Amino acid sequence: MPNTDTVISILGVLTAGSPLVLTLVLGVAAQLKHRPTESATGRIVQICVVSGLLASLGMLALMLTTGTRHVTIEIGSWASMEHYHFVIKLVFDRLSVPFAILSFLLCGTIGAFANSYLHREPGFHRFFVLYSLFILGMVTASLADTIETLFIGWELVGLSSALLVAFFHERPMPVHNGLRVWTVYRISDAALLLASVALHHLHGHGDFDTLLGAQPWPFGAAALDSAQALLVGLLIVVAAAGKSALIPFSGWLPRAMEGPTPSSAIFYGALSVHLGAFLLLRFSPVLEASLIVSGVVVALGLLTAIFAALASRVQSDIKSALSFASLTQVGIIVAEIGLGFRYVALVHLLGHACLRTLQFLRASSVLQDYRSLEDALGDALPQRATFWERILSPPARAWWYRFAFERGYLDAWLSDYVARPFLSVLRSCDALERRWTDFLAGRPSRESDLVRPSPTLEDVR
Repeated sequence: MPNTDTVISILGVLTAGSPLVLTLVLGVAAQLKHRPTESATGRIVQICVVSGLLASLGMLALMLTTGTRHVTIEIGSWASMEHYHFVIKLVFDRLSVPFAILSFLLCGTIGAFANSYLHREPGFHRFFVLYSLFILGMVTASLADTIETLFIGWELVGLSSALLVAFFHERPMPVHNGLRVWTVYRISDAALLLASVALHHLHGHGDFDTLLGAQPWPFGAAALDSAQALLVGLLIVVAAAGKSALIPFSGWLPRAMEGPTPSSAIFYGALSVHLGAFLLLRFSPVLEASLIVSGVVVALGLLTAIFAALASRVQSDIKSALSFASLTQVGIIVAEIGLGFRYVALVHLLGHACLRTLQFLRASSVLQDYRSLEDALGDALPQRATFWERILSPPARAWWYRFAFERGYLDAWLSDYVARPFLSVLRSCDALERRWTDFLAGRPSRESDLVRPSPTLEDVR
């Protein structure tokens, strides 16, 4: 009869290994000359996702039965030197296990839906390869016990999300929006990478057991003083803001709706948009160590919730309206985390993710039902004046409507005051480098002849 430690190890390996097996199998199958049929692909997805779900549920049941609240599984040391070591470790605690169960449950639901929704779609197998990559990233990030392992899952989620936004790559707008999403994710990834570098510089490793306290979540204490917690905490907040579309990075969220409905539901309604909140929950001891960081998190969450509530009310398509409604709740969840309500935020996150998944999947049929109801009545459904229409004057309503419709002008602000100056500096550096190399060579280079400055608005006119 195997002992408890052996059973826990087996369940842990199955939980983390099932999405890896799914990714490898679908990735190899996509390269074959004769790809598996749609039904075979759906069966492979079902087997792997159900296996991971059952293993994670078994882990939860075993931990509740034995009273274990923190289990760590180490998968070897990949690098070790005097001031640095890199170990892939998985943790099963009160935060990671529920989030892993949520990931398997919702991904399984979306997989079953997508198997029929994408029937005879030319990119059917490509979708499920990226879908499996997303599951692998979510489970890896959920179970990570080192910041390096977390970063691996974080990158996989970002890559698969951006590629699925640009899924219909034969049209220009999905590709453009996919690049916009990827650009924001790059800022988020850079902040998380800098936080990892800072932690390694301060402590020489990225193990959460030492950095965030040996006690089970959420009772750990960060091994950082207030100044160090401020630096690391602000970087973590930037990383979470980019991934969860918090202000000022909210502009990419409606652009992500260019992807297929299954990816919109699983990424930006349920899981990916909550990954930033999960990151804040994981680093909650760091937030507690700095009052300034906690205040920033609360303010950011409340501002995002108010902004998203305004924007959701004026969207002209149902997917964008649902995405901003989802962002409203994400902002409230982030504010709860900043106020220290860790379990409230976790329960709110789990319930909200399930609700939004069902709403996204039901969205298209809701529009059909609404149209059928209007046809039966012979006119548009009656609408009553809202609270804001009764208390605001027409000019004020028009101003707020314009503000919400333009999504707070966040895209324009980032383009004019962040992206454009950044590109101007890079182009100036490139021009300076070409002049320097041409001067050293004594003649203009072929690259200088080929490069022409971009036309300005006056040139076009």
